[in-house]
Parts: sequence; C-alpha cells; structure tokens
Amino acid sequence: MRGSRLLLVLVMGCLIGAFFAFDLGHYLSLPQLQARQAELAALVERHFGAAALLFVAVYVVSTALSLPGASLLTLAGSAVFGVVWGLLLVSFASSIGATLAFLSARFLLRDWVERRFGDKLASLQAGMKKEGALYLLSLRLIPIFPFFLVNLLMGLTPIRVSTYYWVSQLGMLPGTFVYVLAGSELANLTSTGNILSPGLMLALTLLGLMPMLLKGLQRRLALHRLHAPYRKPTHYDYNLLVIGAGAGGLVTSYIAAAVKARVALIEKHKMGGDCLNSGCVPSKALIRSARFAAEQRRASELGFGPSQTSADFAAVMERVTRVIKEVEPHDSIERYQGLGVECIEGEAKLVSPWEVEVNGQRLASRHIVLATGARPLVPELPGLDQVPWLTSDSLWQLRSAPRQLLVLGGGPIGCELAQSFALLGVPVTLVELSDQLLPREEREVAELLADQLARDGVRVLTGWRAERADYLPAAEGDLPIRLQLRRGDETQIIEGDQLLLALGRVANVGGFGLEALGVALTPRGTVAVDGFLATNYPSILAVGDVAGPYQLTHAAAHQGWYAAINALFSPFKRFRADYRVMPAAIYTTPEIARVGLNQKEARAQGIPFELTRFELAELDRAIADGERQGFIEVLTVPGKDQILGASIVGTHAGERIAEFVLAMRHRLGLGKILATIHAYPTLMEGNKYLAGEWRRARQPATLLALLTRYHRWRRGA
Repeated sequence: MRGSRLLLVLVMGCLIGAFFAFDLGHYLSLPQLQARQAELAALVERHFGAAALLFVAVYVVSTALSLPGASLLTLAGSAVFGVVWGLLLVSFASSIGATLAFLSARFLLRDWVERRFGDKLASLQAGMKKEGALYLLSLRLIPIFPFFLVNLLMGLTPIRVSTYYWVSQLGMLPGTFVYVLAGSELANLTSTGNILSPGLMLALTLLGLMPMLLKGLQRRLALHRLHAPYRKPTHYDYNLLVIGAGAGGLVTSYIAAAVKARVALIEKHKMGGDCLNSGCVPSKALIRSARFAAEQRRASELGFGPSQTSADFAAVMERVTRVIKEVEPHDSIERYQGLGVECIEGEAKLVSPWEVEVNGQRLASRHIVLATGARPLVPELPGLDQVPWLTSDSLWQLRSAPRQLLVLGGGPIGCELAQSFALLGVPVTLVELSDQLLPREEREVAELLADQLARDGVRVLTGWRAERADYLPAAEGDLPIRLQLRRGDETQIIEGDQLLLALGRVANVGGFGLEALGVALTPRGTVAVDGFLATNYPSILAVGDVAGPYQLTHAAAHQGWYAAINALFSPFKRFRADYRVMPAAIYTTPEIARVGLNQKEARAQGIPFELTRFELAELDRAIADGERQGFIEVLTVPGKDQILGASIVGTHAGERIAEFVLAMRHRLGLGKILATIHAYPTLMEGNKYLAGEWRRARQPATLLALLTRYHRWRRGA
C-alpha cells in the first residue's frame, strides 16, 4: 500500500512538473484561445471523434491534477464544439476528473487523517454519512468554493464514490452552462473575470444554498405540524423539568441548579433510581461479602489454618440494605433541595411538548429531560407466568439462601450475581444462549471467567436455550422450578427453587405520555435522540438507559451534563454528546474492564492494530497479593503508540483502567505512560510495564547496533 502511494505521488508529481516545465499553461490563455479558435474549429470539423476524445482526456487530466486553466478549457469546449456538444463534453470530463482527484485524495491522505484526527472528526464523518450528498451539492453550486479544494476535502470523508460522481455532475452543471454560453461568444470576451458578474455570483450562491434552505424549511414545517395540536405556554414555571431521579436525572438537575436555572426533579419511586436501590450499590455490597468468602477459602495459601465458615445469608442481605441506607443521603431529596433542585414525589405524565402533569397539577417548562431508566427484561418463555421469578430489582428482598439458584443470562449482571451467590454457599446453575459468557468480550476472557466460575461452584451451561419453565410444588424437599433446555438436538431439564432472570434491560418508555405525543423510538425500543440528546421534539431531551446507547451509570451521568447545558442554552450554544472514550467494568473475580476497542471489535470493523500484552503473573505486587490471574492488553495504531483500546482482566481492573481512559481522552500515547513514575509496588505499575513491552518490541535495531560498536570503541576493544 505504501509503495502504491509513493508511485501515485511520483506520477502526479511528474505530470504537474511537466506542465510547468514546458509552460503548457501558455496554451490555456484567453488570447491564445481566441487566436486559434478558427484553426481548432476546422480541426474539429475534420476529425470530430478524435478531437472530442483528446479534449475530454486533456480536461480529465487537468481536473484530476488540479491544474490551472479549467475555465479556459470550458470556454474552448463550446467555442470549438458548439454549445450542446461543449456542455456535454465538459460536464462529463469535469465530473470524471473531479472524481479522480477525489479518489487520489482518499487514497493518499484519508488513512493518515483518520489516524491523526479521527476522534476530532467523528461527528463530521457521521454527518457526512447521513447528509453528505446535500453538503456536496451545496458546495458544487456555490462558485466561491474552489472545486479543487472540494475534491480534496471530500476525499477525506466517507461519502460513496458513486454519490460523489452524480452529485458533482449535477452540481457543477449550472456553472458549466454559464461558461459554455460565454464560450460561444469567445471573440467578444476580454477577460474570464467578466464571465461571473457580481449579480451572477450572487444568483449561483443562492442556488447553492437552496438545498440547505429547503431542508431547513422542511424541518420547520414538520416541526410546526408536530406542535400544531398543542398550545405553547406564554410563560413557564421552570427552565427545566427532569423526569426520573436516577444517575442521569440527578446530574441533569444538579447542573441546571448550579447555573441558577429553576429546575424540578420528579420521581415516582425512590431517589437514586436503580443504581442506588437495586443495581450498582447493592450488587457491589453483595460482591464484597462474596469476596470475603473467597478469601476464606484461600486461608492456607496466605499462611493461615482452615477458617472456612458458612455465610449467614440473612446477615449478608441485611448488610446490603444497610449499605443502601448509608449511601442514600448522597441522592436524597434533602440534599438536592439544598442544591437548589425542587424535588417532586409523584408520577409524571407528558401532556404537551412543554407541560407535565404530576399529582393533579400541570407544570410548564421550556425544556423537559426524560431520565426514566430501564427495567429487567422478562422473556416470553412458555410457563414463566406460573413461576415466582426474581430479577436484579427484586432479589434483594431474599433473606433465606436458595437451595438451588437458576440464573438465565450470562452477561455482566448474571455472571456477577451467580458468582456471588455461589461463593456464599448457594448451588448455582447459569444458562447462557450464546456459546460463551459475556458475548461482547474476547473468547479468551469469557473462558477465563467460566473456569473461575466453575471453581467457585457455578455450573455453567453455554449454548443452551430455555424452551419452557414449570413450577411444580411437590413434596417437601423437592425443587419446584424446572427449566427445559435445548442445544441442537440435545435437551435437558434443570431444577431449582429460585429463578433469576438476568437477560438485560429494556428502556422505560411506556405509561407517561410518550405514545400520545408521538415521541420517536429506535428499533431497540429506546427514545430516539440526536447528537445533542434531543428527541423529535426539540423541547424534550432524554438521557441514560431510556436513550442509550450505553446502559452504564457513568454514561447516564455523562449525558446529564450535555442535556442540562443543551436544554438551558440552546439555541445560543449546544454541545454534541461525546462518547469517544467510554469505559466499562464487570465486577466478577477476576474483574474485567476495558475502554475503546478490543480485538473482536477491531477485526469486525476492519480497523488495523498492533497488540501489546502484559501478564499480571509478572507483576511484583500481584505476586505478593496472590492475585496473579489476568493480563493487560492494549491495541495501538500500527507503528504508533496511539491507544485504540485497552482491556484489563484481574483484581481491581475497574480502578486500573482509569489511566488508559485518561490517556485516550487526552491523546496521550503509551510513551507518556512509560515516562510517568508509578509507585512501587502497585498494581498500577502493570500499565507502565505494558508500555515498556510496547517500547521493547520496537527498539531501533540499527541504532542499537551502532551503540554496541560505540561502547566497544570506548572500551578500546
């Protein structure tokens, strides 16, 4: 590929050099063309076909190389071929030449630009994929934009070649027609500058802006029709109304209050949402108890006699409740009211794009933010309606340990809870439809976790589909829940007394007025939002699980800042939500954390990368702690230390990924991490050692050979 690029640059350089070396531009001047018009016209009359092919070839090469004189060639086309043939030949030749210039720019520069500025240009590239033809048409119609510059810049975008060609053919036609008509009066021209008068330039510019103006008008008409059934308030009770007091809603309302807006936060259940009450906080409290149980199992390894004791399941679950109570004040009504947020307990219903009804009262706000979260997915499984199943929302009410826990779903939630219950002494069977746990992760990572789960007492069944659930209360001591599973031609039945559904979560979009308003949804069932988190109603925004694309507490909080600022300060200033560097962690043992791409995703997207890996078994602190299991992997741009993605598998991976998140966010390469002093002995040193592995694999062999000779010379050898 590099050789091909060099060859193309060489060929183009030679052709451009020849153009100037032989002063070929001398022939593309108005006096020369006027002086030889009759001679050229006679030549065309005698050899029309050959002359037309030669003219097209010259025009294509001139345009492809961005040589000066395209306007003179256009004039020559109509002067010697006539208006009709001149327009036809110039139209196709200019479009073909422009497309060749476009392809050359894409071949030579696009990869380099994406490597160096890809993250900064992400929103522009997304816009070009969606509306590239419209942008290009406007640029082609406006004559003040040099066409050679358009060719170069468009080559760096993802617009399709076929689209580029037909839009260029159409967009350049009006300007070409003006020049062709001028060429028919060649003898009367005194300068090419006279062709495009200020009035004509203005007319063509307005023509170029017309597609965008029409699109804007179309949007305004559509919005007018959308708002037509509702009366816009003449004044508002609030600057911002937020529905839902989970992570996204809390941050949105906090930011609004911090900039002195009047904001109300409406919650129908509990402040803190799922994360505090049934998700992040309780699950991590449970995991802490489970890890203590795991530590006890390793007593002899750490120099102690056997100390294994059975867990007091009720006490563990009571501790989970206490942890929720201790964290609760951070998300409480009292705290947020103290910050300037008006907290309203009640069920909200949207009644217009600017109004919400709650507790029988109608409240008006200039903007509304939906932060209604998500709920556990309950599958359409025959017989399930007869089974008293649990989800990650409801299992915290348990006080008696299950005799046999069945878990459906091998994603992060299913794996975390299955492992925790098993470490607390509960027999667990985990069923996953995919052929591996954690389907989004590398197979090696999934297999490593599956092996650990098996050692912890979890029976892992991958590749099995649940076909039916039955609840058969029988004699005391029997297990009442039965799941019928199938894998290909195989079937089996597993039994338990508790069934945990951990199959993911679905957005809460029903029951509060979205359907009546016609707020658009995505095929995944989330609220459809644009890059600024606005729905099809500009006054209604959405954040968190209800909007996606991530179902992560920190992602919802991240969106909350954008939603608050965009709602309060539009149309004067808006910020596009930035998801370029979004970490995620799975809190199993070993922990799994990553940011950016892993190998599976990079290969699926066709993104080239170099892989560097460091085994935690080589890290002093991991050896001292007895936590050798796991590794660090980093994907980098080939030949560079720019990080495309990082994965950590091992103890405290969720904490240790932060350094790579920071590096990616601020475009710091592995060289910067290597140059950073890390305290010894710490687990964080693993990040530096990985950077050292990257450097060691790229040692300058020639320089090292010269240094060997230098040191030999210094020794007098």
